Amino acid sequence: MKITTTPLDGLYVIEPRCYTDDRGFFLETYQETRYRKAGIADKFLQDNQSRSVKGVLRGMHFQVKRPQAQLLTVLRGHIYDVCVDIRPASSTFGQWFGAELSDIGPRQIYMSPGFAHGFYVFSDWADLHYKVTCEYDAGDEGGLFWNDPDVGIKWPMNSPIITPRDASYPRLKDLFL
Repeated sequence: MKITTTPLDGLYVIEPRCYTDDRGFFLETYQETRYRKAGIADKFLQDNQSRSVKGVLRGMHFQVKRPQAQLLTVLRGHIYDVCVDIRPASSTFGQWFGAELSDIGPRQIYMSPGFAHGFYVFSDWADLHYKVTCEYDAGDEGGLFWNDPDVGIKWPMNSPIITPRDASYPRLKDLFL
């Protein structure tokens, strides 16, 4: 397993070892002992899966009162994944990191608590798997405007398919008033 640090503290790109042959591949997407040795010692409490079609942008989502760590894996498809540091005390507050992820040459994203997360789908559809450290609470959902000019995310498209809720989230400067 190879872990690459990003410019944002607590955000990593992980390349799990993938065993391939003419039959296909085998991949461990999580093994507690191995990840703990690599410095990821979170206790994951819930697994989630989402499916999105081509052109969909989901995000930028986070939990407000109970921020959660996440380990994201693309099971099928190809996406552009984005994380924004929304920890007010962080030296990288308001900065973002983006990476292409797919089911080919699998890579994962690990986010410590305090990041807003979103992604855009390049492929006909994409299935994502998330391990998270807090159980889902609809009353604790929050969001950041996906195209906040103050954050300046360089999305790889112009007109995504986006829900009215995601399109109406506040800008970063209005989140912590």
